Amino acid sequence: MFAPPPPPPYNTVPMHRLPSFYHADSVSPPPPLAAVPVQAVWAWNFDQESSILRSFAMGARYVAVDVHYPGIVHQPGKDHNALTPEQRYALVKANVDSLKPLQVGIAVCDRHGGIQAWEFNLCDFRRHSDPHDANSLAYLDGRGLDVDTLAKHGVDARRLGAMLLSFSGLIGHWHGLSWVTYAGAYHVAYLIKVVTGGRPLPNDVAGFVSAVRHFLGDQVYDVAGMAADCPALPVGLERIAAHLGFHPPWGSSTLAAAAGVRALQVFKRLEYGEFAGDVGSYRGLLKGLHY
Repeated sequence: MFAPPPPPPYNTVPMHRLPSFYHADSVSPPPPLAAVPVQAVWAWNFDQESSILRSFAMGARYVAVDVHYPGIVHQPGKDHNALTPEQRYALVKANVDSLKPLQVGIAVCDRHGGIQAWEFNLCDFRRHSDPHDANSLAYLDGRGLDVDTLAKHGVDARRLGAMLLSFSGLIGHWHGLSWVTYAGAYHVAYLIKVVTGGRPLPNDVAGFVSAVRHFLGDQVYDVAGMAADCPALPVGLERIAAHLGFHPPWGSSTLAAAAGVRALQVFKRLEYGEFAGDVGSYRGLLKGLHY
C-alpha cells in the first residue's frame, strides 16, 4: 500500500473526524468566528476523500474553486487594461494550455450553511522540465507549497478530473448550484482543463463561455467584482476576509483550498448583507475575464 507522505506543515486532522461546523436552519452567512477545516488530499487518501466529497456534495448549494498554478509565462504585449476580452482570453488560454496546475482547492457549502473544503495536491508538475515562472514558485514555496512533495505524493490531474466529472456530483449536475471564485478566470480555466483531461481550452471567448456553462452552469460569480463595489472593503481576498471577521481555515490557511473557503465566506456575507440577495450582475467572470 502507498505510504502516506510526512504531514506537510499545512495538513490537519481529517475533516470527516471533526464535528460539523456552523449549521443553521437555512442558508445564511456563517458566523465570523467559525474556522473551516481543510482536508489535504494526496494519492494515498484520494479515494477516501473523494467518497466523503461526494456524500457532502449531494446537498451542495455553493461551490468555490481556487487553483494554484506555476505563474504566467505568456505576458501581454501592452497594458492589460487596454486588452479586449478576446485578447485577455487568448492570454489566459496560452498560459493555461502551456502550464500544469499544482493544487485544486474546492470548498462546498451545503443547503444548511455548513462548509467543508478539500485541497487536491497534484503530481504532474516537474520543476526542472515544465514551464513556470520562478518568482511564482518562490512565492508559493514561501506560503508552504513544496512542488517536489507534490510530485512524489500528489494525485494525477487526469484522475482528479475523472472523479470530478463522473463521481463528485458537482460537474455537469449544476441545477440549483452556484460556483464562486475570486478574480478567477484562470481558476475556472484550469478547472475546465482538469475536467477535460488536459485538453486545450476552446479557441475563443464564446467557446470558453459555452464550456463553462456546460460543466458549471451559468451561476458563476466573481467575488472580486462584488468587493470592488463595496468601498469600505480593503483590497485582496485575505484582507477582505479578515476585515469581515473570518478566521483562517484550519489545516491550510495559505493555499488553494483556503482561498476557496475565503471566497465562499465573503460571497455569502456580501450576498446576504450588502447586496441583500441581489447578486445577479456579478456573474461577470465570463464577461470581463478578470484575474
